[in-house]
Amino acid sequence: MPIPEDVTGDEIDSDVRQELQSLPKSLAEDVAKNLVMVARLIDEDPEGAYGYSRVALRLASRVAAVREAAGFAAYASQKYGEALAEFRAARRMTGTVELWPVMADCERGLGRPEKALDMAGAPEVHKLDKAGQVEMRLVAAGARRDMGQLDAAIVTLQSPELASNSVQPWTARLRYAYADALLAAGREREAREWFAKAVEADRDGSTDASDRLAELDGVEFVDALAEDAADASGETAESGEADRSGESDGGSAEDRDED
Repeated sequence: MPIPEDVTGDEIDSDVRQELQSLPKSLAEDVAKNLVMVARLIDEDPEGAYGYSRVALRLASRVAAVREAAGFAAYASQKYGEALAEFRAARRMTGTVELWPVMADCERGLGRPEKALDMAGAPEVHKLDKAGQVEMRLVAAGARRDMGQLDAAIVTLQSPELASNSVQPWTARLRYAYADALLAAGREREAREWFAKAVEADRDGSTDASDRLAELDGVEFVDALAEDAADASGETAESGEADRSGESDGGSAEDRDED
């Protein structure tokens, strides 16, 4: 796959660069460039990112960072079985538990919420950092919802992290998930309160909490560009009707005067 000229491979994290040092220099550079493309495209073009991840995987399948990148690219493309296999491979290589929550979410994607819940109760969870534990809680709540257990999902999300007034990287998503679960359970007033709290914490726009809050408040957004186009179309139609009206009256005013 083509690599843009502005991609050098130096953009990758130092930890990944260090892993690639086990490869011949030219090969390491090629792998690095493909990993940069994965990171660049994964949000906007998951399938494109997946394509570059496959190239990197073909070049260096024994590098943990490559397996992890391939896993996330497959996950973003909703290829959950493939993602889970790559995450498991990366975990075997590194021995860490950081990927445990996303592995559990892959189980959800494969239609196995019970397996995700089993993973949420596994000893590995206690080895996760705070961010990982919150992520695991979000996955577990999602699994409960998959199984139709709305009340259990709500209880799962109730935690010191949810009650805290401090804003952490996970705060907006946690509050959003709680609000969404409340709304699904028909508790609209509480849901509105928590969507508002999610908006307060969502400093980088990672959720659509503001839109959800507006919907609950009955606010309708109008696309200004679409409105302008409609107005222009209306004016054109009125002009055409006026022209046709003149024609049906027997021509112009001057023609009628001559008659």
